[in-house]
Amino acid sequence: MKQISFIHAADLHLDSPMVGLKHLPANILLRVRESTFTALGKLTAAAIDNNVDFVILAGDLYDGEDRSLRAQSRFRNEMKKLSQKDIPVYVIHGNHDHLSGTWVHLDMPSNVHYFGSDVEMKVFHTKRGDTVHLYGFSYLQRHILDKRIDYYQKQDSADFHIGILHGNEGGGTDHDNYAPFSIKDLLEKEFDYWALGHIHKRTILSETPPIIYPGNLQGRNKKESGVKGCYHISLNELQAKTEFIETSDVLWEEVTVDAASAQSFQEVFQVCQLTIERLRKGGIGTLLTLNLKNVQLDDLQEKKFLDTELLELLLDYENDEESFVWVVNLNLEDSQQLDRKNLMYEADFYTELFATIDNLHNPEEAIAPLYQHQLGRKYLTSLTESEQKELMEKAEKLLIGLLYQ
Repeated sequence: MKQISFIHAADLHLDSPMVGLKHLPANILLRVRESTFTALGKLTAAAIDNNVDFVILAGDLYDGEDRSLRAQSRFRNEMKKLSQKDIPVYVIHGNHDHLSGTWVHLDMPSNVHYFGSDVEMKVFHTKRGDTVHLYGFSYLQRHILDKRIDYYQKQDSADFHIGILHGNEGGGTDHDNYAPFSIKDLLEKEFDYWALGHIHKRTILSETPPIIYPGNLQGRNKKESGVKGCYHISLNELQAKTEFIETSDVLWEEVTVDAASAQSFQEVFQVCQLTIERLRKGGIGTLLTLNLKNVQLDDLQEKKFLDTELLELLLDYENDEESFVWVVNLNLEDSQQLDRKNLMYEADFYTELFATIDNLHNPEEAIAPLYQHQLGRKYLTSLTESEQKELMEKAEKLLIGLLYQ
């Protein structure tokens, strides 16, 4: 029976700067900044352990169009490991590492095959004598807005046909609409597998044939929470088998815990400790946003310690843990916190303040200087409606807290 086995990964974002984490201890910060390379090493190991026929990387290998020498060098070393096992790698470049970027070029091993700016087909012959046609293209510039899927044309005389596409499925609104397509578009091509990239959330759009976003290899911020990885795919003439392989070395997690039953600082501390231990995962680091709701302590001194001592105690022993759970954000919500209605009764100033906030419909206006900054704009993406709402709510809560002290 004809069959093939391969690894499908996307959105490696090697050497991602992991901005906003300089407050972390040096050893944890180093591990976070190394995590994209660690994830790549796990991918390589999985390909070798599973003795796959080839590897597909569906865009955004590098985090930026400059493709740092460090990232290229680390990528080349991993590709050499695959070359020694006679495992070829098929690569397309996406919007982050498009072909028009400026970088110092490092040669890659001969087992690495790149797709050009036009949709093309590459032929691969397995050691068993099966033939695979792989179709794809690399982004020539950052913004590819036309339907490149129209240029994918199935060419006969192959046992398997695989499409590689870095783009946005038409129903998705949370990402830039690059190289848009619909599931119907892909199904009409009658390929055996679609290896997608661009969306960082693992998603299976279709099972027959498999149309898969594997997500990125390593989460880089709290929006990219949970386990990340790649897929090991086995295809034969009758069926497809998909196996998810975890590659992330550091997880981003956010949990909300009801602390209404805690009557003292000690009990609140214990609630936090139990949550941390529940999330601890062997050999994996975790960066945690911990939201405590319904926190209500009558003792004013203990209440003060919540703001000044709780986070420090939670982090006290995590620095030396390989499987650390580091609380990057601790949010305390008082069950009797002040609301708008009560504040407006107290002073006309609050009425004017809330009116000003409500009239600011787009938070991006307030942070426009960041988007206009030559370096900063490279690492910023547009805000979704839910992110805008969250940003406004946090800013309002912070402002009220500072004014009411």
